[in-house]
Amino acid sequence: MATFFAIVLSAVLTDNFITSKTYGICPFLGVSKKTTSAAGMGIAVTLVMILATLVTYPIYTYVMVPLHFDFLEIIFFIFIIASLVQMLEVILKKISPTLYNAMGVYLPLITTNCAVLGVTEMVIGDMSKILGEGVAMNMGWALLYALFAGLGFTLVMIIMSGMRERLNYYKLPKAVAGFPIAMIAAGFICMAFTVFTQISI
Repeated sequence: MATFFAIVLSAVLTDNFITSKTYGICPFLGVSKKTTSAAGMGIAVTLVMILATLVTYPIYTYVMVPLHFDFLEIIFFIFIIASLVQMLEVILKKISPTLYNAMGVYLPLITTNCAVLGVTEMVIGDMSKILGEGVAMNMGWALLYALFAGLGFTLVMIIMSGMRERLNYYKLPKAVAGFPIAMIAAGFICMAFTVFTQISI
């Protein structure tokens, strides 16, 4: 149970991919103008994170490592992530054209989203700091981490979109209107999340 809470707290709050690791900043700033688009992007990224982990973890553990091909992990992982994103793009276009159009260029950019690649790399790396001494990484922990890393990503996307929608009601000076105020808001969100780094896992 301690390992479960450690993974959840770490993935969502203390080591959040956007606020702590600064992964996935491109969609964070580009798709956070509306809450619906931000939530949609967050869910899409979470889904890709889970699917990518589900595919890459066993391939790496049971195929690449025994055959000593583990040095090619990044190439293999990017290829797998790109295939999953293409599949998701086709499904979204059929199921929800509105969300598909709202995401625009950022949907194919999930392929190169370092947050997705970051999850797949994290679960095959040294996670003893999060899991605790003597707890080995397995498929269950890997998928749990991917799920909550995606939910943490989605949470920050929704907070950012809420702030940006709120800022639209204010008349701002030209010097800070638009992208500058978005960067300032992002800075405040990151500072707020630093409070969670004091949590002892």
